[in-house]
Amino acid sequence: MPMHKHKVSVHLLSFQALVFFLSIFIHFSHCDVGTASHYGPPFLPTACYGKDASEFPSSNMFASAGEGIWDNGAACGRQYQVRCISAAAPRTCIPGQLIQIKIVDRAQSTVSRPSRAGTSMVLSTTAFQAIANASASLINIEFQQV
Repeated sequence: MPMHKHKVSVHLLSFQALVFFLSIFIHFSHCDVGTASHYGPPFLPTACYGKDASEFPSSNMFASAGEGIWDNGAACGRQYQVRCISAAAPRTCIPGQLIQIKIVDRAQSTVSRPSRAGTSMVLSTTAFQAIANASASLINIEFQQV
């Protein structure tokens, strides 16, 4: 009988490990993957808030929404967790960095032009530099609304 109990506990441990790894995988699968560029001042959130600069987070961790997440203006004020996952140049991403940004504008209508058009998000310079090398014009990101 002791051998039977050992097999059951090994199977139970294996099952628990499988559930743990699946929960990690499922957690990350709720994220979207896209691209991000960056832009600098002047920051005027015309599409979301007129010219009310008080809507910018004091941390300067904000972005303009690309057409894929703009959602007819519903993106205004949304918060996203964002991390850099890759770029054309090696070692562009800062490993382990996850930031939270607020959408304050529409990328198509920003006064300051993005470093690359057509991206999922155009991050403020501060936000971009928190997750990637500032010399990059485009990075691949993983993002999730919070």
